[in-house]
Amino acid sequence: MIQNKQEVIVGLDIGTTKVVAIAGVKNEFGKIEIVGFGRADSAGVNHGVVVNIDECVKSIQNAIADCKKSNPNLEIKNVYVGIAGQHIKSLQTRGDRVRLNTDSEITKQDIDMLLKDQYKTYIPAGDRIVDIIPQEYFVDNIQTTSSPVGMNGVKIGANFHIVTGDKNAIKNIKRCIEKAGLEMIDIILQPLASAAAVISDEDLEAGVAIVDIGGGTTDLAVFYDGILKHTAVIPYAGVNVTNDIRTGLGVLRAQAEAMKVIHGSALASSAVDNAYISIPGIKGMPAKQVSVKNLSMIIQARMHEILEQVYFHLKQIGMDTRLHGGIIITGGGSQLKNVTQLADFVTGLSSRIGDPNEHIGGDSSFASAAMNPMYSTCIGLVLRGFDDLENGALQVINDMGNSYLKNIIKQNQDDVISDATNTTETATTVVMNPTNTTSESEPSKQTNATGAKRRNILTQFKDKLIELFEEVQTDAQDAELK
Repeated sequence: MIQNKQEVIVGLDIGTTKVVAIAGVKNEFGKIEIVGFGRADSAGVNHGVVVNIDECVKSIQNAIADCKKSNPNLEIKNVYVGIAGQHIKSLQTRGDRVRLNTDSEITKQDIDMLLKDQYKTYIPAGDRIVDIIPQEYFVDNIQTTSSPVGMNGVKIGANFHIVTGDKNAIKNIKRCIEKAGLEMIDIILQPLASAAAVISDEDLEAGVAIVDIGGGTTDLAVFYDGILKHTAVIPYAGVNVTNDIRTGLGVLRAQAEAMKVIHGSALASSAVDNAYISIPGIKGMPAKQVSVKNLSMIIQARMHEILEQVYFHLKQIGMDTRLHGGIIITGGGSQLKNVTQLADFVTGLSSRIGDPNEHIGGDSSFASAAMNPMYSTCIGLVLRGFDDLENGALQVINDMGNSYLKNIIKQNQDDVISDATNTTETATTVVMNPTNTTSESEPSKQTNATGAKRRNILTQFKDKLIELFEEVQTDAQDAELK
């Protein structure tokens, strides 16, 4: 098998308007060289959520086929997939772990066990954990600036940012991947993938908000002092702008999309008053004249709403005035004219367009195409794959001469979730079948023995209380006789 630095990582971005597959390898300079690029129109996905399995599978197959067509030598078996949608939530939690051997230094295994413990965090029924991101570590309640590996201490702890999503929505994505003949290595939150593609070390230090305006959702990731502080998915994006134009101006969806891309502006004040767009009539009807000013006013209204939602999240976490790096806007919606000026006006923070060109190397035609902000999420998925590969979370498995990639850490985390589910099911079986004593399993016998022991303790406690009450009552009667 070829060396790790030449392993091919494939990112698959399943969006509302497009499905993109990008295959990349890492060169000796640490840059991603694009060796395969495929894109297809998306169907069966609405605001980041799969609503039609068969249509989504066809879109994935078309994107993968286009990627293979760009490089006939490319073999795609497993992919990194992004996830978004209104069902995505996040929460903050704290985890601690007391070490048994305090004389030895803290190892990566200790950190992995601490991270593994967080998968036992209580989350609402119907949700499951998508990702857990450590924010800051503590050794004996003293904060460390980075990973505490190599240090000495009795107790290690960390603050974690936990991302959760609807269990069925995640299963539907996985089912689409499997029906398309692929294997999902891992599922990554899209705001984090986009951030990985466009952010730099200076941005992390200064504090920035990554705003990825896609087709169906607007993804937000906030970083401050090098730490991920907040993630959110806003269910308004480019599709909503297109639908507003279609409804407001009475045109077809394709015409609305074309007007948005070619003539649209996020600032109505920048539009020319006497400029008009001629729209062909339908089936012999006369052409329609649309004012560019009216078009820009419709676009500005929706974009203003989206950016107001971004500002609301920033204000909610107290970051509306502390992000010296401002706002980095990426995604397909960032190509709208004057979007940075509107963002400056709404949020009061400086903003700029984020391109994923910092991490892309090589001079192929794929590289120039992938540098477009609309592919930031997919590039970020590829970067996440190489990060896992270098950290040992992703390993190359050789089976009967066939090689494939497997996320070892993710497999262990799924085992933890599966064990918790099996424990719940076992307990439920015991409760639902209290009379079945002839075919009890060992867990059932242990559960019944524990219950009998608890009942015995409660009975003894009740008898003691009765004896105490009788003694008090006797003493009271003796006092009355005297």
